[in-house]
Parts: sequence; structure tokens; C-alpha cells
Amino acid sequence: MEIEGAAAIVFGGASGLGEATARRLAAEGATVTVADLNAEGAALVANEISGIAAATDVTDGDSVQAAVDAAVASRPQGLRICVCCAGLGNPLKLLGREGPTPLEQFRKMIDVNLLGTINGLRLAAWAMTQNEPNGAGERGVCVSTASVAAYEGQIGQVAYSASKGGVVAITVPIARELARFGIRVMTIAPGLFNTPMLAALPEEAKASLSASVPFPPRLGEPSEYADLVEHIARNGMLNGEVIRLDGAIRMAPR
Repeated sequence: MEIEGAAAIVFGGASGLGEATARRLAAEGATVTVADLNAEGAALVANEISGIAAATDVTDGDSVQAAVDAAVASRPQGLRICVCCAGLGNPLKLLGREGPTPLEQFRKMIDVNLLGTINGLRLAAWAMTQNEPNGAGERGVCVSTASVAAYEGQIGQVAYSASKGGVVAITVPIARELARFGIRVMTIAPGLFNTPMLAALPEEAKASLSASVPFPPRLGEPSEYADLVEHIARNGMLNGEVIRLDGAIRMAPR
């Protein structure tokens, strides 16, 4: 998929991995719709990359549809690239100090991380089916964000691991479904990255996390996630796969 001249949408594009991706796609010539619950943050990033800001709740169909519509309208050839980065990462154990953790807390994370991803994919993919195929028969590419916690969830990651495991599990069936339209579907499973989710940790804690990565022994940078998104967009043979981007880390129990 040619990035220059394409319309792209990045859910969760106001910060972290999503912001880096929005900036990278824009730098490569795409018109990017920055879709984020943080309307102020989305507007700031969109203004700096000459993109479009869309205040978006990924759990709401109408909200996501409005963002997709804005992306479709931004380029005559329609929406070609969708990246789903929106998500929550707060810790949740099955059992709290005073009893079972309330079910609603698990539901909220799964709603955002898994159903929010499905919501973005279903509406972006439908828009892509309306595109004219390029010379390779391709109409679009979608990239979702999972986590290494989908494979080695730590204590306190019950809901997070479940939601990200779901993102991993839907990759192949959606890729198979959308193949007839010439739409590719990929997922990236990041390890430990230097994002706002980890920014609040003390430096000592971040140093300890960095040392747990075999090589390179550091936190990943959002720009490295954006590197992979860019490559996925350009490499037409990448489809239906989950790529771990983690420096070979395998998470310990805690």
C-alpha cells in the first residue's frame, strides 16, 4: 500500500504509540485522522501534522463512524490505512483485598481494548471495501495493537491479557474474511515501551524493566512501533499475522 497520498486513521492517535504512528504516516505523505477520546490532544497532534482531529470514543459506534467518515472524506481515493492503538492498561487482579474484583472493571477494559478494536476495524474495513483497488488489487490495510501480555500475562493483568489475547485471536479470521476485498489485517504485540502508560513509574522501576529485556536492554520507543506500521503498510505480503515487537522479552509472573 502506497502511504503517500493515502487517507489514514489512527485510533488512540493523541499519545504514545498512536501519536508516533500518526506523525510517521503524515511524514510519509498520508492525510491522517487522529481519533482519540482526548479531544484536546487529538487537535494538538492533528494541527502539527496537518491532519484531522476527531474526538472519538472507540466503544461508541456513532463516534467511530464519524471519525471514519472524516478520514474517508480527506482524500478522493478514500480510507486506505487504519491503525488501532486506543486502549487501557490499568492493573486488575481477579481478587481484591476485600473480595472478588467487581465485574464491571473487567468489562470496561475489554470494552475498550477488544470491542473498541473490533469497532474500529469493522467500520474502517467497510469504508475500505468501497475503494478502487490499486495495481496489486489492494484496497486497504488494518493494523491492531495487542501486547506480549496476550501470551505471558502477569499477576494483575487478568482483564488486560484477556482483551489483548482477544485482539490476537481475531487477527486471522478477520484477515481471511477481508481477503476477498483486498484488505490486509495485521497485529503488533509490543513489549515494554516508553509510553505514557509507563511514564509515571519511578526511574528505578523503569531501569529495572529495561534490564529485563534481553536485547536491546531498554524500553522500546514509540517510533519503533511506527517503523513497523510503516513497513506493514508497504509490504503487501504481510497479512493475518501477529508480530511481537519486544526485544525477546518473556514476561515474569510479576
